[in-house]
Amino acid sequence: MKNDLPKLLEAINFAAKKHSKQKRKSADGLPYINHVLQVADLLANVGKVKDYDVLIAAVLHDTIEDTETSKQEITKLFGATVSKYVSEVTDNKNLPKAKRKELQIKHAPHISDGAKLIKLGDKISNISDVCENPPAGWSEKRRLEYVEWGENVINGLRGVNSNLEKRFDETVAEAKEKFQS
Repeated sequence: MKNDLPKLLEAINFAAKKHSKQKRKSADGLPYINHVLQVADLLANVGKVKDYDVLIAAVLHDTIEDTETSKQEITKLFGATVSKYVSEVTDNKNLPKAKRKELQIKHAPHISDGAKLIKLGDKISNISDVCENPPAGWSEKRRLEYVEWGENVINGLRGVNSNLEKRFDETVAEAKEKFQS
């Protein structure tokens, strides 16, 4: 595990360009890049992750799924390990949404530890947004269903980072309290 700050900054720049026209589904429509940076921040500062390949993959985790980026491009620019992590957390957008959600639950126990860390950070970020700044038109019932689905995904990958798991559990508890009160 080398200190690869220059490569991390290159990945941030790459992700910012790839996601430049995208906004989050949240009511305030923040730039999408905020999400991937939040995931990397959670890994580094809550999870104490120091592996630059994981941090770089966290920044790039939605590029294949949500932009015109190929696995080969990620491999060429950032290496096979980063590409593997990104691929492991990428949904197949050709499948129906319900099937993609089902596969995330099914595959969670079988992905690498690096991908599990990214998935944890991603779910913390997404559930926080669903709770605090949901997409327009999402009822409390739909928001709660999303939280419960996220729990099912994370239950399949526990044991990888106690700090991130604790933050996830706190985020879920806050969301449930908000929706069930």
